[in-house]
Amino acid sequence: MKRYEQVADELRRRIEQGVYRVGDRLPSVRALCREFGVSISTVQEAYRRLEDTALVESRPRSGFFVLPRQTLAQLPAPTRPAQRPLDVSQWDQVLELVGVPGDDDRLMLGRGIPDLEAPTLKPLQRLLTGLHRRGDVYGHNYDRLAGSLELRRQVARLATASGCLMPPDDILITTGCQEALAIAIRGLGKPGDVVAVDSPSFYGTLQILKANGLKALEIPTDPQTGISLEALELALEQWPICAIQVTPTCNNPLGYTMPEAKKRDLVRLAQRFDVAIIEDDIYGDLAYRLPRPRTLKAFDDDGRVLLCSSFSKTLSPGLRVGWIAPGRYRDRVTHMKYVSTGASATLPQLAVAAFVERGHYERHLREVTRQYQNHRNTMLGWIKRWFPAGTAVSYPEGGFLLWLEMPAGIDCVDLNTRLSGARIRIAPGSLFSASGKYRDCLRLNYAAGLTPEVARAVRTVGETLTAMLAEDRALQSMS
Repeated sequence: MKRYEQVADELRRRIEQGVYRVGDRLPSVRALCREFGVSISTVQEAYRRLEDTALVESRPRSGFFVLPRQTLAQLPAPTRPAQRPLDVSQWDQVLELVGVPGDDDRLMLGRGIPDLEAPTLKPLQRLLTGLHRRGDVYGHNYDRLAGSLELRRQVARLATASGCLMPPDDILITTGCQEALAIAIRGLGKPGDVVAVDSPSFYGTLQILKANGLKALEIPTDPQTGISLEALELALEQWPICAIQVTPTCNNPLGYTMPEAKKRDLVRLAQRFDVAIIEDDIYGDLAYRLPRPRTLKAFDDDGRVLLCSSFSKTLSPGLRVGWIAPGRYRDRVTHMKYVSTGASATLPQLAVAAFVERGHYERHLREVTRQYQNHRNTMLGWIKRWFPAGTAVSYPEGGFLLWLEMPAGIDCVDLNTRLSGARIRIAPGSLFSASGKYRDCLRLNYAAGLTPEVARAVRTVGETLTAMLAEDRALQSMS
């Protein structure tokens, strides 16, 4: 970490802990030079970074002052999807987003990909290279259907941080979290069945429902506390729901982490109606604060929560290493795993197991969560500066994705078309709904380096939105 980043981090920590309160004057540049033993330019750059994140402001001849949190854009409103089971659509838009090759020169601001150039990933690359060079026959053979025992042991150890105590035999390794979700859904439902989902919801899960002939029942969701338990209870009373699928920790795309008491209540509600919960925890390890939030599985005392996750968002999606703890549904899920892919690739499992066992994973998480939190703050500052007034934006406490709700009159599918000339793509909100709702919303990724090129792209998105809004208002005034 560079010195100006260290200074900025320390000042941010003091602000968050209340050492400096809203409106307080911060130490002068020269005072911080003496405190940290750094140059004037280093402190100036640190303050510039804090200004970018809208934490502080510079006042001529007065110094730097702490800004109130509410100077950031407002949060999106709680969602109100259709309260009936729906057939899933939007496949063409999903394919357009996920089908872009890695060497495409467009700037993909909306994809759910972590920082693949993080220095803390270098030990993983060395482990993969070493395994390939060793030429061990074991690494090239099928492993157990349940997956590498070495990896399952490490996953079980990591799960204790989320409140789960489960032996390695309770875990099945999968080809990414997508397969974990798919075999869970196929193990629980049949064509025509209904699955309750938070809304907006991960488009990958929605497309699994579509592929298997199941219907999605979208439940109203709050951008701070998650799925409405009151609305879910009414849905459970009204519809024959075979499973509840939620992402309660570092949610994609809304960013919320459900309060612990509400997680416990959700599990109790599922017990009362005797329904399974499919928990997607793929971003859970990327929570910014410690201790890491507990999963729903931590409150599950009768095995009805199927916990799904992977290393795709914490390490690398190309590894295709995920896992599921299926609880009481183990036999069904194991059969679905067998008919889906059989055993998962062995070498990536061995590399990830060694990476975790040697302590590299914890060090990597410490670095990238700090980076992602800083990038979140910077991106929020850019949105405040360049996006139209009235833009609402999430405030995630983990992961690397922002959800934005535009003022009335904006269509983000149209926005994507307009941005094509600038070689920029976002993820329109309609991807995250069974019916194509949320066309006025979009998702942005802030994982990788926020370079000048990325800053220009975000500014272009904001300016295009402003132009679209002006066009809409002009049309309204003429009608």
